[in-house]
Amino acid sequence: MTEIETERLILRDWRDGDLARFAAVTNTPAVMRHLGGVMDDARVALFGERVAGFQQRLGHTFWVVERKADGAMLGFCGLKVIDAPGAGFSGEMEIGWRLREDAWGQGYAKEAAAASLDAGFDRFGAREIFALTNIENTASWGLMLRLGMVRRDELAFVDPRFTPPVGDTIVHAITAEAWRGRA
Repeated sequence: MTEIETERLILRDWRDGDLARFAAVTNTPAVMRHLGGVMDDARVALFGERVAGFQQRLGHTFWVVERKADGAMLGFCGLKVIDAPGAGFSGEMEIGWRLREDAWGQGYAKEAAAASLDAGFDRFGAREIFALTNIENTASWGLMLRLGMVRRDELAFVDPRFTPPVGDTIVHAITAEAWRGRA
């Protein structure tokens, strides 16, 4: 069982009932704008199977993010392996996040991502962690930069599951050495 606690958040494994709660707060036009659009029930179920599978196989996944103050589910943040079609570096560790719209701009994503990076390097032994996003998702790649990640243009690719520009994927990365040495 994984549970990571930060000042304001708990990152934890998925439980029964979480997938429906997650979809209710994050499967919205605003949140899904850069992620291929609102998911139908089949895509939500597939997402649930994927995160459970990563947890079972790897010991980590995109964990549920809850706010400690009130137990509200804010979304997910965590670690998985890169398996996107078109990515030339499949199998590397990926950090990802998706938070509900009313949680944006409050530092929750950065707090959860920092805790996930700590876990990736310290608990799971990653040497480098990558983050992928749509070229137009400036909020996401802005967070990558604030975390100290560096854009890796040579790793950019087109994800064939989505039409451009959603499939136009940029990549940022940070090494364990850079993460531990940040000011």
